[in-house]
Amino acid sequence: MEKITSFTIDHIKMIPGLYVSRRDFVGETPVTTFDIRMTNPNEEPVMHTAEMHAMEHLGATFLRNHNAYQDKVLYFGPMGCRTGFYLLLIGDYDSKDIVPLLEEMCLFIADFEGEIPGASAKDCGNYLDLDLPMAKYWARKYLTRTLRDIKEEQLVYPD
Repeated sequence: MEKITSFTIDHIKMIPGLYVSRRDFVGETPVTTFDIRMTNPNEEPVMHTAEMHAMEHLGATFLRNHNAYQDKVLYFGPMGCRTGFYLLLIGDYDSKDIVPLLEEMCLFIADFEGEIPGASAKDCGNYLDLDLPMAKYWARKYLTRTLRDIKEEQLVYPD
């Protein structure tokens, strides 16, 4: 079997950033998959499931209610390796195009107060596994260390 594209990226050279993972077409409609890489793979500790789960609930809620993007969001969810998230948008985008959107999302998560949307047995299959304080920590860290002064090498996968 051939390796899938994401396994051909050199994770040793990768740093936290915002990358286009792939571009696909559904019929004639383009779909862009983004790699929202929040930790330095294989060097920093990975995120725990509870904080990623909280970020998923908050991020998905924010994105699906965003005035400009709500009809373009196909998916927002965690990577299995727990180093970041995937975001799939209808349309053909470059990484730099959505930096402002992710800044808004991270601010929303970092400043969030109250009950996490969907945090009930009726709404979620694992509602007890949510960590809002750590979700806020990771959102703020990604915003300040990566998004606010993002460099070209954080927008394009390493060779």
